[in-house]
Amino acid sequence: MEIILLEQVLNLGTLGHKVSVKSGYARNYLIPNGKAVPATKENEAYFESRRAELEKAETELIAAAEKRKQAIESLGSITISANAGAEGKLFGSISATDIAAAMNKAGVEVHKKEIRLPDGLLRQVGDYNLEIYLHLDVFAPIKVIITAES
Repeated sequence: MEIILLEQVLNLGTLGHKVSVKSGYARNYLIPNGKAVPATKENEAYFESRRAELEKAETELIAAAEKRKQAIESLGSITISANAGAEGKLFGSISATDIAAAMNKAGVEVHKKEIRLPDGLLRQVGDYNLEIYLHLDVFAPIKVIITAES
């Protein structure tokens, strides 16, 4: 199915690209979420009439993400205390939800879906360097320090 992207989509394309995707992906995800429209003559004309507006909105999103990136970089690192055994293994684990809650408590707004844990949940005491994806083109590094509770 041919569609026109109304915003940048990971591993697919950027604003205004005409791409071919499976019809289920287009009908069930891209079109209902306002990320794309079917590639018809009417929709092409509609897109061209709104191109400047959509590009301005995309620029504003990137600017907001850059501002949040600066706030995260000024934070530097966050410390999370958790119950741990003698060897440093946690009783449970630290997830993206826990990291987002700690960062929000520190005064930086972050959503759990923006935090990527490449090796899965954090299950050991220690220091972890993670990246927070604020936009497809903007990410901020953060150091998460997990300590054992006394």
